[in-house]
Amino acid sequence: MRKNLTFAASIMIAFAVIMSMAIGHQVDSAQAADKVYRMKIQSLFPRGDLSMETLKVFADSAAEHSKGQLQIKVFAEPELSPGDQLFGATKQGVVDMLQGMGGMWGGIVPIGYIEFNLPLAFIAPEADTFKAKAQVIRDFFIKNGFMDLLRDEYAKQGLYLLDIHTYGPVPFVLSTKPIKTCNDLQGMKIKADGGNIEYHTGVGMQGVQISPTETYMGLKLGTIDAAEWDVSAVTGLKWNEVAPYWVKGMECDHTTGHILVSLKKWNALPDDLKAAMHAAGEAYWHATVDAYEKEMAVVDKLVQEGKVVVNDLDQECRQKYADVAHKMWEDYAKQDEASAKAIAMIKEWRGVK
Repeated sequence: MRKNLTFAASIMIAFAVIMSMAIGHQVDSAQAADKVYRMKIQSLFPRGDLSMETLKVFADSAAEHSKGQLQIKVFAEPELSPGDQLFGATKQGVVDMLQGMGGMWGGIVPIGYIEFNLPLAFIAPEADTFKAKAQVIRDFFIKNGFMDLLRDEYAKQGLYLLDIHTYGPVPFVLSTKPIKTCNDLQGMKIKADGGNIEYHTGVGMQGVQISPTETYMGLKLGTIDAAEWDVSAVTGLKWNEVAPYWVKGMECDHTTGHILVSLKKWNALPDDLKAAMHAAGEAYWHATVDAYEKEMAVVDKLVQEGKVVVNDLDQECRQKYADVAHKMWEDYAKQDEASAKAIAMIKEWRGVK
């Protein structure tokens, strides 16, 4: 009889322990499901830049897809970190994530020079609208293994490449004087970034790096003669007020930036919130396509009003830019193994030998 009671008691104790563990697990799960992740993202660009302003869509979408668990606060350069220190700040987790472009950190991740605006690479002659061209370029990143290659390289730096976005046509060049030929460009100082410094220098200009917040005054005072950015150089930063000539003929149809997340912070997220973040990244892509298309329409209207003057480069100058571009392709392919793979992918995609 005593043995039966002892056995029954053991069963009851074991059952109680199991139930306690189950209840504890349910509590833990409920707490995890209710946990709010507060994160900060800083743009590489100042307020007024279109891609920075559009980041609100990313934050709102992350909150929506996570049912409020992801609360992302948006900052502009230099509110948390100066732009030239943002990569390191995100890598160290001081900033949770950044929105910027690979050309800025190409000295650390060489493939970044290729990812961001490899000259005359990201064009889509097979498409005839702004959005269609954007989709051709996104498909190349997503469907051809290019994004996987990029993610591997950024992971080596402790960063996760979440998604890409567009800046529209880049370089978007504004000049203080009319430009038609490469002779007109000789000796001009142009504010440029990343590989575009080499691109413009190759046709006779002098590329210089200055902050976008200092560019307006530099153009006004004649410290520089031209500047490149994206369309928000006009619609957000108003550089056309002091440099009204829009020089066309050397730009990509769409140039891409990215959102990089501290890998440590990324790995700490549950899978459902990672999925929510990915959904927000894609929403941001579409938001930038829409936003830049609208801003290009604004610039077209300013052209009609005579507030922006289109200067189309002649064919000889376009060819000089193309020659410089293709030499840069070959030079970048020599940077490292990842860069060689990236250039090979682009050549195959564009049918270039």
